[in-house]
Amino acid sequence: MNRKEADIEALLAPVVGLEGCEIWGVEYRSQGRHSKLSIYIDSAEGVGVDDCERVSRRVSDVLDVEDVVSGTYTLEVSSPGMDRILFKPAQYERCVGEEIDVRLNYPVDGTKRIKGVLMGLESGEVVVRAGEDEYLLPLENVQRARVVPRFD
Repeated sequence: MNRKEADIEALLAPVVGLEGCEIWGVEYRSQGRHSKLSIYIDSAEGVGVDDCERVSRRVSDVLDVEDVVSGTYTLEVSSPGMDRILFKPAQYERCVGEEIDVRLNYPVDGTKRIKGVLMGLESGEVVVRAGEDEYLLPLENVQRARVVPRFD
């Protein structure tokens, strides 16, 4: 998460909390003169369309007043989904035992993509078991990690 995303999350977390949800993650992508701001929300009861709509209205009002996103942008509020992106160390810990798909900034053992079972987080490194191999992946090298949904 970059600094702008962290600032947006800090600003919006109390507002989202008032709606009975928490921010799972924030993605801000600048695309020339138009940007996209994605806010993923979650709650213990799960997130529905009504929750996303309610949070979107509240968040939009705050963003208009605070003007943290310059220029035109598209706001998207959604649940993290079954294939949720892991943004924070605590989220990795919550998903131990799940299969994850990790994309790396720099190759490890000649590959920039590792898919396997999340074994844990140790000293800032994601531990993934892929078959017989176990990888220690520094969090700063993880470009994106997603949970692979199970349909059994």
